[in-house]
Order: sequence, then C-alpha cells, then structure tokens
Amino acid sequence: MSSISYKYFMPTRVEVGNGISERTGEFIKELGATRVLIVTDKGVRAAKLLEGIEKSLLAVNMDYDLYDEVEPNPSAETIHRGTQKLKDYKSDAVLAVGGGSSIDTAKGIAAMATNPGHILEYEGVGKIKRPPLPIIAIPTTAGTGSETTNSTIVTNRETHFKLAVLSPMLFPTLAILDPTLTLNLPQEITAATGMDALTHAIESYTSKAASPVSQGFAMQAIKMIGENLTKSYFVGTDIESREKMLVASMMAGVAFSQSRLGNVHAISHTFGGVFNIPHGIANAALLPFVMKFNLPACADKYKDIAIALGKDVRGLSIQEAAGKAIESVIEMNQAMKIPLNIKELGVSLEYLSKLVEDSMRSGNVLINPRLTRPADIKQIIENAYYGNLEEFQKDIYNKEETLILA
Repeated sequence: MSSISYKYFMPTRVEVGNGISERTGEFIKELGATRVLIVTDKGVRAAKLLEGIEKSLLAVNMDYDLYDEVEPNPSAETIHRGTQKLKDYKSDAVLAVGGGSSIDTAKGIAAMATNPGHILEYEGVGKIKRPPLPIIAIPTTAGTGSETTNSTIVTNRETHFKLAVLSPMLFPTLAILDPTLTLNLPQEITAATGMDALTHAIESYTSKAASPVSQGFAMQAIKMIGENLTKSYFVGTDIESREKMLVASMMAGVAFSQSRLGNVHAISHTFGGVFNIPHGIANAALLPFVMKFNLPACADKYKDIAIALGKDVRGLSIQEAAGKAIESVIEMNQAMKIPLNIKELGVSLEYLSKLVEDSMRSGNVLINPRLTRPADIKQIIENAYYGNLEEFQKDIYNKEETLILA
C-alpha cells in the first residue's frame, strides 16, 4: 500500500432497496434520457426479471428497445451488434439488467456509441476519449460489482483473449440494487458470483495499489460475504442475506475500481478466453492457490481476512493465522460444491504456454502483492490443476526469491 499518494474517484450514484427496480423509469427520466436500450441476456428475460422494470419505463412514457444477445464472457462482436442496434433505435441511454456480462456489454455499447473504431482498439487504460452515453446498471447477481467499476472485459474470439478496457468514463451513471431480483438465483450461480465478489475483495485488500479507502470498502465486503454467502446459497429466499450480498458485491467493486486486482484475475481471464469457463467459478477454484503463493508477501493482511471471515486466530503466529484465511476459502468452496482443482472446470495443460503468456499480459500481475514471474504463473496453474496446495510449501519457504516481498 502506497504511503505517498493515492486517489479515490467513484461517481456512480447507488440506489438500494427491495423492489426499487420498479422505479427505474423514474430514475432514468431524471437523467434526461428519452429512449433507452435495455441490454440483457435470454436467461434474465426467461426469469421475467424485466417485467417490473419495463412497467416502470412505460409508466413514464419512456421509449425502449431490447437487446438480449449477451453471452457469458461477452465478445467484441456482441458489443458491435448491440452498438448498431442502439444507433438504429437512436437510444440516448443504456440500461444493463443482468450479471457482469450484461453490464460489461452495456458499458462497451455505451462507449462505442460515442467513440470511433472498434472496442478491441481500446484495450488498456484511458484510451476512451469521448464520454459514453449514460449507463444505468441493475445487477441480478451478487458478484461482479461491475455496476460500480471503471472497466469492461471483452473477449477477442480470434485470439481467445479476454482484454480489459479501463477508463473513469466507464463508471455507470446510476446503479440500482434490488435484492428481490436475486431471490430465485440457482445455487450454482449464487456460489460462483458470491466467490467472485470475495475474490475481488481479497485481491483488492492485498493489492500493492491499495489505499486506506479501497481497503475499507474491501474489508467490509469480506466480512459481509463471510457472514452471508453460504446462507444465501443454502436458504436462497432470505432477503436480508441477499441484500447484504448485493451490497457487499457493490462495495468490492468500488474497492477494486480503485486498487485493481491480482494474479487470480490475471489467470482466470485466460480461462474464460481459452475455455469459456464462467468467470466466478474460475476465480473461486484459483483463489486458494494464489493465496498460498502470495502468503509470504502479505501474511499480516491475510490474518485480517481470516478474522473478517470469522476465524479464531488467538494464540497463533501471523503465518498460522494467515493460513486460516486460505482455510476459510477452501471451506466455502467445499460447502458450495465448487471444484477444488481447475481440471474439473475443463482446463487443459495442453494450452499452458498460452495461459502463462496471456496471464502475464494482464496489468493485475504488476500489483499482485508478491513479485510474479512467468514461472510462478506456470506453477500456480499446474498446482491448481492437480489440486496440490502443499507444493507451495517447498517453494514459499525454501527459495531465496520469496524474501522479495515488494
């Protein structure tokens, strides 16, 4: 964490409440929009989650069109088609309803509506020059936090690479958090998105680019997720735990929009690009292995995380207490039937060299708490493939390089 300088910028207005999505039309009208493009997926439509939102638009005489072609790990082509649909309809605002894929797609469409060229040309930081159309985000999962982040993740189908486009202009104008929209989520989606949010919070808290502000949001998110995720998973219809998970996911998004992330996301994005593995599940399965790798660089912070996740660390050394954080993550994965290795997710080591190369291309590696080289990424992936956490014991404690904690 820098002791010299840092900044905090999060312009998104957030509205939270049970049933509040039924006021969407009112909120959008306040923004001055007259024609809105709804960006979603067919699963959200089939679950009838749009009904109250559409009624609210009709109630204020808001014209709208629907684009429901969003897929998991959305592609540049999906954004291109959505942008064309928006221009044909002459929409002046974009409303995302769904998980992170829908929100990321909406961000891409809103940006390309006002900027020239192709979304793939905007990979990296700060390349968007013209303000996008207003973005309104209504998450239907408690996971990505994309409703309060300054980035969108796009899959290049030709290279099988998931790239990040980052700009302060990509912060949504408005985020509407309605827990009632998450009540009927399938257990596997509750698990995957919840562990995605936990990964965001943990990586943000330990990032070398973290600040007291981002760490405050991240730590509160970790605590709330630890207290509410498994209850959301096993009960499902408990509105209080659903609300707290939705807020925790949003707070984790606020946190990592300031601090970036780490090796889990650097690697998991390659799994999405090459194997089309759902992002949250990839994060969940990788998280214990990356935490094990990072432990010597941030044991004190892992102790904080262990406590936030409810572990009793009294009488333990810092290293032992830090290990309890990893133990908590493994226990949560086991409880929610998330694989304890990445082989079961469909990862093949046949692509190992590409996975390493693409992972190292991510800016998240640079702010991961432990110095990371290609050989380290290779070992993390191999250990995660075989489900072997103990292999890190030799590497962490016997190699001189582990003394480098910067």
